[in-house]
Amino acid sequence: MEYNTGRDSLIIPEYGRNIQIMIRHLLTIEDREKRNHAANFIVNVMAQMNPHVRDAQDYKHKLWDHLHIISDFKLDVDSPYPPPIPEKLNVRPQHVGYSSKQIKFGHFGRYLIDLIEKASVYEDGEEKVAFAQSIANQMKKSYLNWNKDSVSDTTITENLADLSHGRLKLPEDIKLVAASEVIQRNIQPVGNRKKKFNTKKDMNQGFQRRNPRPR
Repeated sequence: MEYNTGRDSLIIPEYGRNIQIMIRHLLTIEDREKRNHAANFIVNVMAQMNPHVRDAQDYKHKLWDHLHIISDFKLDVDSPYPPPIPEKLNVRPQHVGYSSKQIKFGHFGRYLIDLIEKASVYEDGEEKVAFAQSIANQMKKSYLNWNKDSVSDTTITENLADLSHGRLKLPEDIKLVAASEVIQRNIQPVGNRKKKFNTKKDMNQGFQRRNPRPR
C-alpha cells in the first residue's frame, strides 16, 4: 500500500492529488493538439472542483496560472493567457508600514484620537465646543463598551483635555450622554430573546389542545 507521506508534496492542495497527477501526465503527451485538448479539459475540471473561484474576476486566468504552477512551469501548451513568471511568484510583498504611535487610552481607539487632533485646530467658539461634546459622548460610549460600570463626566472631560493637550475643554455645566442610556442600548430587549423550549410541557399542552377533556 502506498501512503501520501511517500508521494510528492501537493503544490496547490485545494485541487487534490488527482489533478496534480493529471497535470504531470500532460507533460508526457507528445502530440501538441492532444496536449492542448487535455489541458483545457483539466482547467474545466479545476473550475468545477472550486466553484467559488468563478466569483473572482478573470478566474480563467487564475486557473491557467495554477495549471502552469502545478506543472512546475514545464508545460508547453497554447494557453489563452501568458504563463506566469516563476521569479515574480517568489518575490516577497512590500512591507506595510504600521503606525508607531502609542495610544495613551487604548479603549478609545485610534479614530477618536484622530478626531481630537482635528477638533483641536478649530477656532474657539460654539462649533468647537459642539465638536468636542460629540467626541466626549463617543469617548463615554467607548469607555462603557470596555467597562460596564458607570463613568463620570468629569473623568471623560479630563481624559479629553489630556489627549488634546489642553486644547479641548468643555464647560462645567455641559451634560454628556447618560451612562444608563448607553448601557440600556447594549442590553438585548426582552422581546428579542429566544424562548426556552420545554419539550415535555409543550408536548402536553399540544396534546391537550388536540384532545380536550370531555365535559
